[in-house]
Amino acid sequence: MKYNFDELTERRDTGCVKWGECPSPDVIPLWVADMDFKAAPAIFEAVKKRAEHGVFGYTIVEEDYYEAVISWFRRRHNWTIRREEILYTTGVVPAMSVAIKALTMPGEKVLILSPDYNCFFSSVRNNGCEVLETPLRRVGDTFEVDFEDFEAKCADEKTTLFLLCNPHNPCGRVWIKEELEQMNDICQKHGVKVVSDEIHCELMMPGYSFQPFAAVSEACRQNSVILNSPSKSFNIAGLQVANIICSQPRWRRRLDRAININEVCDLNPFGPVALKAAYKDSEDWIDELNQYLCGNYTVLCDFIGKNLPQWKVCRLEGNYLVWVDISATGMTSQELCNRLLSEAKVWINPGTMYGPKTGEGYVRVNIATQRSRLLEALNRMAKALAQN
Repeated sequence: MKYNFDELTERRDTGCVKWGECPSPDVIPLWVADMDFKAAPAIFEAVKKRAEHGVFGYTIVEEDYYEAVISWFRRRHNWTIRREEILYTTGVVPAMSVAIKALTMPGEKVLILSPDYNCFFSSVRNNGCEVLETPLRRVGDTFEVDFEDFEAKCADEKTTLFLLCNPHNPCGRVWIKEELEQMNDICQKHGVKVVSDEIHCELMMPGYSFQPFAAVSEACRQNSVILNSPSKSFNIAGLQVANIICSQPRWRRRLDRAININEVCDLNPFGPVALKAAYKDSEDWIDELNQYLCGNYTVLCDFIGKNLPQWKVCRLEGNYLVWVDISATGMTSQELCNRLLSEAKVWINPGTMYGPKTGEGYVRVNIATQRSRLLEALNRMAKALAQN
């Protein structure tokens, strides 16, 4: 490999959430969704060059920013985005809040596929709406949409928005074109708009490819608002840059107004620089990262199969967050996580973070760390659970 993802990075005392919030310095954090790898060299050099200028005033977003976004998605995902469809903002979670504010009224229902990203729940509630869950259906080692229930929930006259996680966090699904098309057909039938969070779209396991919702069909394009960012894939979440893609001029005006009402309309000097370096000069880095993450997933599956037989790893198609069924242990998700944090000094997330009912019996493990560190964490967990 050209890039050394095995190189250990010391992140303690750098003000990072993932390591800084650990209750003790000996804890290995495999919880929050950020990676322990250094950013791509092209991003580092671009940010460094900008920092060396020494003046960090208010930032304008120039035309080459839009060109970088348009070129990347056309080349990488066969999706043609028009310049006027792009609205920039400070992150995908702020963008989600903007979309809910712009496209719903307080008291309306927002549909999600549960279990789902925990910020979906808070963003919906913070905007005065009600979360409506349609549980994903477990099929073997993966999950499918229960379209009968999905349609029943869309048919509720108070349901006006469907919030999609594509690829799905925490279940690891990469939705295929036919599934996305069926979702949109049902939503359009019942007058439900689609907001698709596609922040993990570059993180793919071998054999899987990302399908942008808006590129499925013209009907999908016209009935959707897409949220994306290089922040998760290129490990630059702290630089706070994201985009809202919307082809509907009327919706776009409402989105733009909500961006300003929520005051998430100004980027810092480093966000646009990092985005351009990611999309223009870091494609080989993301390809090698995906290979490395696949290796980590294989290591985790092999280790759990041999040493933690009561755990069942769900299939990972995209992102670096592994959904694991621990129901056979007889412990609740929270009990298991508490025990691992206390006895193994490993921090993973309980499934109930992503759905109080649908997430029970599962945990989420972040494998985006150096392989030696992942193996250390796995060994610690197996040793702790072997001691009854």
